[in-house]
Amino acid sequence: MLEEVRENENTPNHKHDEALTPSIDLRNVDHREEEENSADNHRESNRLRLQERINYRELHSRGKRTQMMQIHKKVTRKLKKKYKVSVNDTFRRVLGVIMATVQTGAEHEQISMKEGIRRFGDEAVAAVLKEYGQLDSKDVFDPVDATKLTIKEKLKALDLLTMIKKKRCGKVKGRACVNGKRQRKYMEKENVSSPTIQLESLILSLIVDAFERRDIATADIAGAYLNANMPDFILIKLREDSVDILCKCNEKYKSYVTMEKGKKVLYLRLAKALYGCLQSALLWYQTFVEHLEDIGFRLNPYDPCVANMEINGKQCTICWYVDDTKISHEDPEVVSWVIEEIEKKFGKMTVVRGDEHVFVGMKFKTLSNGKLQITMDDYVEECIKGFEEESGTITKKANTPGKHGLFKIDTSSKVLGEHKRELFHHIVSKLLYVSKRARIDIDLVISFLCTRVTKSTEEDWGKLERLLTYLKCTLKMPRILSADRLDTIKSWVDASYATHEDMRGHTGGVISMGSGVINTRPGKQRINTKSSTETEVVGASDFLPWTVWTKRFLKAQGHKIKSNVYYQDNESAMKIEMNGRKSCGEKSRHIHIRYFFIKDIIQMENIEIRHCKTDKMLADYYTKPLQGALFQKMRDRIMGLSDYIDEERVEGNEKASLNTSGQLRKTYAEAVVS
Repeated sequence: MLEEVRENENTPNHKHDEALTPSIDLRNVDHREEEENSADNHRESNRLRLQERINYRELHSRGKRTQMMQIHKKVTRKLKKKYKVSVNDTFRRVLGVIMATVQTGAEHEQISMKEGIRRFGDEAVAAVLKEYGQLDSKDVFDPVDATKLTIKEKLKALDLLTMIKKKRCGKVKGRACVNGKRQRKYMEKENVSSPTIQLESLILSLIVDAFERRDIATADIAGAYLNANMPDFILIKLREDSVDILCKCNEKYKSYVTMEKGKKVLYLRLAKALYGCLQSALLWYQTFVEHLEDIGFRLNPYDPCVANMEINGKQCTICWYVDDTKISHEDPEVVSWVIEEIEKKFGKMTVVRGDEHVFVGMKFKTLSNGKLQITMDDYVEECIKGFEEESGTITKKANTPGKHGLFKIDTSSKVLGEHKRELFHHIVSKLLYVSKRARIDIDLVISFLCTRVTKSTEEDWGKLERLLTYLKCTLKMPRILSADRLDTIKSWVDASYATHEDMRGHTGGVISMGSGVINTRPGKQRINTKSSTETEVVGASDFLPWTVWTKRFLKAQGHKIKSNVYYQDNESAMKIEMNGRKSCGEKSRHIHIRYFFIKDIIQMENIEIRHCKTDKMLADYYTKPLQGALFQKMRDRIMGLSDYIDEERVEGNEKASLNTSGQLRKTYAEAVVS
């Protein structure tokens, strides 16, 4: 069967240049007919092409309710009358060529098994065989006699999907998962959701690792979900080629193969938590946590995906995101012991040791000076490449990610077409992922563009081009993080008044423990305010929970916070927050009482509110698009390329300075070299 599939896939039917290039120019159907000498030649040519049909139903389904359907309606009569061919087939073939061209360059996207075999040949077949072989060796499913199943049970059976993906390292990987969409009808999301590590928890953990010079190991648990047992009765269904491949892995399945509507079908009962089932993630999480607790680890109550254990008088920390784990301790032998304990339960892991790692897409490196460096250049390059394929090579230069009028919206700007709008959405989504991890200097622009993905216009496309131009000019810029001390937290909060078109304000906030910032929160305020003071109070109220969470998380990690400073640049807002109703005048009495919870929180959490000059307010970077020298100064401090030293010495902090006049600041170029 596999040989037949490969033989058919290698025929000229699948060569776009020969068999798929449409000879019909939709814009000039009438002119093409006049140029041909005989209508018979047209009909014969189309009949020959229809004999070499290729199934583009999947691509065709993507084109429903789009501009391609409008083209379909316009040319239906002409194609049917002049060429006497099946309109649906022709439309699907033309759409297939267009969609195939659209998908060009998406090397690392997941594709179906059939498309994967066509694209990668024997590599894809070997990847699927390996994946199915792993599932069979781990006893993931048991064959079921179809004659003993009721019609209701068959209808509830979930399809097994096999996907192919070419990884960034060049390896072709197969992944089998269940289509759990049908489970949504009878399973509530709240009952099967699994926690994942918060980004802020991971960043804080890495900063502590770098500060304490810990040995770090990252490990990938192979087939993690398959280590968890499936308590429910779940049926899965294999069809056609998938049946043949599984039977080739183990002949015991052959006797259970049945025919439905002339096609091979195999029913299996899940014994393990396979990817795709709604409850699989939670089952794996419970299994992994149970083993860690048996070893002696205890969960952090403020992030259930961070666990700690004291070994040899020092803390050992494990952070995990599904099946990817990060283990750290000052003693490398302790890290090795923890890895061995995990492998005893879940099998051999892929382990990376040393100073450089890749974890959840982030490339991070611990530097010799106790600092942490994070980069994601490959993601940025992919976004630039995708944009340039659509609009041409970016040749301009840009010193900032957004112009001064970033928040202004031109209602007369032309709406983007379907394809361009999807590409806009795709690039913005990918850059959103990058902006929260490595390129926090673009977070403000991305937060605005995210509000435009469903209604993007040519003006928004220009703003995206500006952002990508800036990224291309600063492609190798790293994010540097460090902590001066582990008992000091500093927060900067600012807000701009009536910045948006609907006259709502914009809040910006950052948290730092030394070089660079840990957490950034730019965002449009949800209510309209009547003064800049009220805007500042609203912004401080919105960001304060992140300062409180950071303190509590670090305390649960064993670091007692001695100094927690909250910087603002509006003295009127500071008085309201510290004194409550006592500092309210006639213009501020209307402020809702919920914003006065700041007064209670700063007392309970021992937070000190301090005034910060506007030119040193780091949060100002996230309230509006800065330009020129001020932008560069703020960006370098936020990205950790230059240190921020406040005017007042934190008691006991030997690294603090009373003034910045003699401060040696690293330039961007020096930071890249180091």
